[in-house]
Amino acid sequence: MKKDDRSIHAVLWDLGGVIVRTLDWSGRARWEKRSGLSPHELEHIVFRGEMGVRASLGQANSDDVWTWVLQHLGFPKSERAAIERDFFSGDQVDNELISFIRNLRPGYKTGIISNAWPELRHWLEVEWCIADAFDHVVISAEEGVLKPDPRIYHLALNRLGVAPSETIFIDDFKENVVGALDIGMQAIHFRTTEQVTSELRALLDLPL
Repeated sequence: MKKDDRSIHAVLWDLGGVIVRTLDWSGRARWEKRSGLSPHELEHIVFRGEMGVRASLGQANSDDVWTWVLQHLGFPKSERAAIERDFFSGDQVDNELISFIRNLRPGYKTGIISNAWPELRHWLEVEWCIADAFDHVVISAEEGVLKPDPRIYHLALNRLGVAPSETIFIDDFKENVVGALDIGMQAIHFRTTEQVTSELRALLDLPL
């Protein structure tokens, strides 16, 4: 992404894979080994499977997802707590990135656009305690629409009171970056914390 002359007023972020990332895959790997799955296949089943997609649209909750996953894999319901615990055991909030986002304010508005289940707001506010870093959070389960549908980007823009050209969006999925670019937003494809903060500092003329 090249720097341009348009004034930026807001920076919007994806959550999973950007702010919260899986750093230890061993918990998921145990279940993949038990199930005869390929590496990272469990993640696809959980998030991209029928019930995971429904939860991301607000049509199901986490209990529904894990019940479906256990049935899909052929495990009893008694394994529900264990599979959820192991699946998320390697996830960590990137506190360096959260500190960077907090420091963007009040000069820039900040927000989240996340394809996520209905329980996400609780995690942001109570478990991770990072909701205060953002002026507004748009969660797909609350809106019934998923990235890269242009409607979810416009919801966030309208609620923050900014135009697409005044906004930078960061996501780790290329299709979501393209979705933002298609409606006139600027966008960065997240690969590492160092990479994205370096690109943002250059775009926003922030000190290195």
